[in-house]
Amino acid sequence: MSALLELTDVRRRFAVGGGFLRRARTLNAVDGVSLALRRGEVLGLVGESGCGKSTLARILLGLMAPSAGEIRLEGRPLAGLDRRAVARRIQPVFQDPYASLNPRKTVRSIVGLPLIVHGIGTPAERARKVAAIMERVGLPERVLDSYPSQLSGGQRQRVAIARALVIEPEIVICDEPTSALDVSVQSQILNLLQDLQRQLGLTYLFISHNLAVVEHVADRVAVMYLGRIVEEAPSDALFAAPRHPYTRALLASVLTPEPGLGVPDTQLGLAYPNPLDPPQGCAFHPRCPLASERCRSEAPAERDVQGVRVACHLA
Repeated sequence: MSALLELTDVRRRFAVGGGFLRRARTLNAVDGVSLALRRGEVLGLVGESGCGKSTLARILLGLMAPSAGEIRLEGRPLAGLDRRAVARRIQPVFQDPYASLNPRKTVRSIVGLPLIVHGIGTPAERARKVAAIMERVGLPERVLDSYPSQLSGGQRQRVAIARALVIEPEIVICDEPTSALDVSVQSQILNLLQDLQRQLGLTYLFISHNLAVVEHVADRVAVMYLGRIVEEAPSDALFAAPRHPYTRALLASVLTPEPGLGVPDTQLGLAYPNPLDPPQGCAFHPRCPLASERCRSEAPAERDVQGVRVACHLA
C-alpha cells in the first residue's frame, strides 16, 4: 500500500544556550527520522519523554519547519503546499484539552471556528455540521453553549476531537490524547477514537508513552530514542518479540496488577542521556546491558530483520 504521508530523513535542530563569548550548542531533537503512514492505519509512536515525539508532531502539523529532510503528502512535498490546504487534511488532538481550548469561547464557537477559517459552507450549513459532529463524538446539544471550564476532562477532549474532525481531515495526529485524563475516562476516549477511525476512514499517528494503550490501538509501532527511530514493526510482532534492547526495556517497564511483583526493574538507570552531548556509536549503548565494543564506536544503520525495521548491531 502506498504511503499517504511519508517522511524521509527528517531532522530538527535547535541552537541552545549561547551568548556573550559563549557558543551555542546544537540539540538534535529529531535526528534522521524516516516513516511511512499508510491510508487507514494507526501508527503508534512511543518513547520516553524528551525523545522527540512531540517535536515530530509539530513538524507534521506545519507548526515547525524541519531543519533537513522531506515530508510528502500523497507524493507531494509538504513544504510546497499551502498551509490551509495541509490543515484541511491533517488535524491534531493535543494532550491537555483544557490548554488547547480557548476558555473564553463557547463550545459552539470552538468547534465551528475551523469551518469559518476554511470558508466551508453557509452559517446554516456550519451549524448543521457542528451539531452533527457533536452528536458523533457523544456530546449532547446542550453542551454547545457551555465554556470549557464547565466541562469535565473527558467532555473537553471530546470537544477537541470534534474540532479536529469537523472539517473532515484524512490524518489525525493524536499527541498523548488520554494522558491528562482519569483512568476511568481514558478507555472511553480510546474507544471513541477507534470508532471514529473505522466510521470515517481516518488515518492516525498515535503518539504515546503508554505501551498498553498503543498495543490496544495501533496497527504498527515505531519506537523512538534520542530523536531516532530504533525499531518499527507490526504491533503484534513488536509486542510478541521485540528486537531492540530499548524496546524490550520499555516493555519490561509496564506495571502489572499481579500482587507482590512490585515496581519492575528495566535496568535502564535513572539518568536519560544528555541530548546536547549524545554518546558516540549507538546512542543507547550506555544503558544497554548487551552493548559490545562495536556498539560504543559505530552507530548502527537501520536494516530489515524478518519484516521488522531495527537499528541495532545485535538484532
